[in-house]
This record gives sequence, structure tokens and C-alpha cells, in this order.
Amino acid sequence: MKQSSLLLTLTGLTALFMASCNSGGKDPKAGGPPAGPQNYPVVQVNELNTTLESDYPATLEGQQNVDIRPKIDGFIEKIYVDEGATVKQGQPLFAINAPQYQQEVRTAEAAIRSAEAEVNAAQLQYNKTKPLVEKDIISKFDLENAALTLTAKKASLAQAKAALVNAKVNLGYTVVNSPVNGVIGTIPYKVGALVSSTSQQPLTTVSSISKVYAYFSLNEKQLLQIARNTKGRTLEDKIKQIPNVTLVLADGSIYPEKGKIETISGQINSQTGASSLRATFPNPNGLLRSGSSASIRIPQYVENALLVPQKSTTDIQGKKFVYLVNDTAGVKATNIEIMELAKGNFFVVTKGLKNGDKIVLEGFASLKDGDKIKPLAKSADSVYADAKNK
Repeated sequence: MKQSSLLLTLTGLTALFMASCNSGGKDPKAGGPPAGPQNYPVVQVNELNTTLESDYPATLEGQQNVDIRPKIDGFIEKIYVDEGATVKQGQPLFAINAPQYQQEVRTAEAAIRSAEAEVNAAQLQYNKTKPLVEKDIISKFDLENAALTLTAKKASLAQAKAALVNAKVNLGYTVVNSPVNGVIGTIPYKVGALVSSTSQQPLTTVSSISKVYAYFSLNEKQLLQIARNTKGRTLEDKIKQIPNVTLVLADGSIYPEKGKIETISGQINSQTGASSLRATFPNPNGLLRSGSSASIRIPQYVENALLVPQKSTTDIQGKKFVYLVNDTAGVKATNIEIMELAKGNFFVVTKGLKNGDKIVLEGFASLKDGDKIKPLAKSADSVYADAKNK
């Protein structure tokens, strides 16, 4: 019995030793080297047509911002409108108490009556003198003198009538009317305030907002990028070809009406390095107001663009790299150049890749140049679904 037990023990030890030798003396769960290439998702980069969008801060201004100023001196007698009111062209806004202009009208009317009487008297004298001259009772000199007197009196009458017109014009200035359709701004003066044509502040401002201008700026690089990607021989032609732009309001909502870029400043500001642009938006409901802030969203159509997901890139010393997969499933860190403008979560590659190249989609933190992988092909249609034009 003892000899049999000893034999069994030796047999077990021998089996344990052999198992240890077969495993190389290492536990496979103890962090040993991997058995072979690991699985990585891979996608093929294909050319596609897409539209890039970029947002630029903008300031809104009405088509016209007209300062309303008095043309005469006087006290504000009445204010017919309130701040923020919508007014029509010709609608009364303010009444100015200036009695001196009413007096000027009465004085001018009296001067006309006096001048008319003098003209009538001169006309009678002329009519009386003419037959006497024809009968040689008096000399022609008397007739010429009567004619000159009549002409002078008629001139005085015309002058009096002109003075009345001028007095009535000044009297008309006592009621200030709106020169355009628009919206009333702030009203700094109240009833009883003394105002004049030299007052520092206007009575108010009327903003015509049937159309609204959105002013924004682009730097020199952005302007060149748009110019290169827009058809047309001249800058004027290119402006006409820029697609309609979108207005993003301050709360992030999209304004329903599309706008059009109409002007680009002929000069670039030497201090900011930017040029000013103006887009025009219709404003039928008066939603947009002067002084509001918003953003202009400009679409830019790109043909045959090579896009890579941002998650497929890594930054090394200020440069962007992707892991390019070759035909033997080896990987290489490849430097790429991209456009400044992105398409959502995708970069637009301008250099470093070509149509049909395959790249590691994600999870490449531990990869090194020359490593072999097991590519797991991902459908380009699913990866680039959000990047294609609908």
C-alpha cells in the first residue's frame, strides 16, 4: 500500500511539472504578450459632395435709421407716439409750441394785402397815364415812370407772397412728422422740454425695418477661401453666386426668412485684419429690430471632399495624424492637412489622404507605426451619413 501511494504521488508531480513546462512557466492571465494582431474598426475614405456651414457674429440694423430733429426752436407741446410704436410715413410724432411762427404768418398775410393795394394803385395810375400820352397831353416819360412804379409794386407783392410761404413752412415745422415707415426708438425729451435744431440729442429715431441689414466680418483667410470656392470672374460676380445665408437669432433659433449677402467692403481693416460684409433679410413681421445681435450662417458647397471623423485623428506637436492601413493590415501614422472649416464632427482633408484610403476609425491609442491589426470594416455609408448633402 505504501509503495502504491508513493507511485501515485510521483505521477502527479510529473504531470504538474510537464504542464508547467508547456506553459513556459507563465500564467496566461498574468499580463503576458498578446497572442497576435488585435481587432480595430477601419473605414474607407471616399470622395463625396458636401456643404460646409460657418457662423459669424453679426449686428442687425434697420434699412434706415432716421434721426428726428426739430427744425425750429420751441417747447415740446405734445408727443403723439410712444417708444417702440410702429408709425407710417407722414404720421405726426411731436407738436412744438412756437407762437412766433404763427405771428410771422399773420404779418406776411398783412404785407400781402398792403402790397396788393399798392399794385392796384400803381395799375390805376398807369391806366390813367396811358391815354393822356397817346393824345400828347403829357410826355412819354410820365408813362414810363408809371410802368416802372407798377413793376416795382408787383415785385413787392411777389416778395410778400414768398415771405408768407416761408412763414407757413416754418409754422409747419411745429408739427414733426415721420419721414419713413418704421419703429420709434427712445424719446429722451418730455412735454415742456426746450428743443432746437442744435440740440445734442434727436427727438427720437425712426428705424425702417421692412428689411434688416446684418453686418459681420470675415478675416482675410476666410475671404480667400470663399473666393476660391465660389464661381465668378469678378468679386461682384462671386457675391451673386454665394448661396442664401441663414440668420441664427440670439436664443439659438433659426430665423425663417433667408438672407442674401449684397456687399463686401473694398478694404481690409489693417488693425483687425477683417473685412465687413452686409447681408439683407426681409422682415415682414417686424421680428428683427435694430441693435439686436445674431449670427450669420454661410453655406459653402464642396465637391469631391475627403472627410475624416474628428475621432479618427490625433494631435502630435501641433499637427494632425490618422492611422493609415495598408494592404497587409499594417498601420502608419500619417500627417494630414485640413480646411479651417469643418463639417460637424468631420474634418475636410486637403492633403495627406487620397480617395479609397483606409484609416483606423477609433481606439488607436496603443498603436505604433508598423503594428499589424485585424481590420473590422465599417460601412462608409453609416459613418458618413451626417456628412452627405441631403
